[in-house]
Amino acid sequence: MSALRRLAWGTLVLAFGQIVFGAIVRITGSGMGCGDHWPQCAGYWIPPLERPDLIIEVTHRYIAATLTIAIVALLALAFVRRRTPGIAGVGGVLRAALLAAALVVVAALFGAATVKLELTNTAVIVTHLSIAMSLLAVLLVVIQRSTEQHPVPTAESHVSLRTLRATYSASVLVFIALVLGALTAHVPGANTACGGFPLCDGRLFPSIPAQHVQYTHRVVALLVLLHTGGLAFLVQRRGEAPVLSLARLTFAAVLLQVLIAAFLVELNLPLVLRSLHEAVGTLIWLCVVSLTLVARRHARHARRAELASRVGSTAEVRA
Repeated sequence: MSALRRLAWGTLVLAFGQIVFGAIVRITGSGMGCGDHWPQCAGYWIPPLERPDLIIEVTHRYIAATLTIAIVALLALAFVRRRTPGIAGVGGVLRAALLAAALVVVAALFGAATVKLELTNTAVIVTHLSIAMSLLAVLLVVIQRSTEQHPVPTAESHVSLRTLRATYSASVLVFIALVLGALTAHVPGANTACGGFPLCDGRLFPSIPAQHVQYTHRVVALLVLLHTGGLAFLVQRRGEAPVLSLARLTFAAVLLQVLIAAFLVELNLPLVLRSLHEAVGTLIWLCVVSLTLVARRHARHARRAELASRVGSTAEVRA
């Protein structure tokens, strides 16, 4: 399944680039650079590149089109190879690829509606982000399922159920932080409501609604930092080697994100560098979902070994 795996990795890179470039579209105010035309841009398939906002928006659309083609190709390849072990059926690549294709179609229709109706309310923002992050997660599932699974000794592959539950909690916290980040970026005045870091204008408790949005985002980000840091420490203490590197990487990415946020507030970085905040936030999501998937797979191995041991012990007692 090497071809499937390579294509899945390429598709994941495209999806990541699409999300990051979407942040650039938002930060530069280029969302309506193509007017209310869709899928064409300003009435053209290849418009005259005369304005910066048009160039940015049409580039975003071209990346989206390339991503759609890549996902369709991924689904087609999985379908052609459906008789290969691990492709079809429950836990196979085909179902995950089909879900990825459904998500990219929904994202495309959602993008069209956003352009045509100029939707900018909170529900649209959260829905759009949820679709994008769900697509990334599903592509990671495709990659995992297309990777050959080699049996490993139980002692080396053990991941406890406590660690697995902690990874689920980390994923939920990161997702909430991403949603609140999107709200901070789009709610009028929220992005610049809090001066100073980590407090909001030197106060522990904000006073106006716009400050509440950003400050809540900061509080959840702090929870993510503490949770991922504690998770990395406990994984190392428990000697759970399969997830140790990913746990450390996730915590390092969260720590980097907090530092970037501090620089954004204190130094008022230029627009291009502000997109780095969304890029690292998306990277954190990729890390925490990968961590959860690996922990889930190895926790299942440990659980099966434990059940097998119990069955063997029961058989010996009966004998």
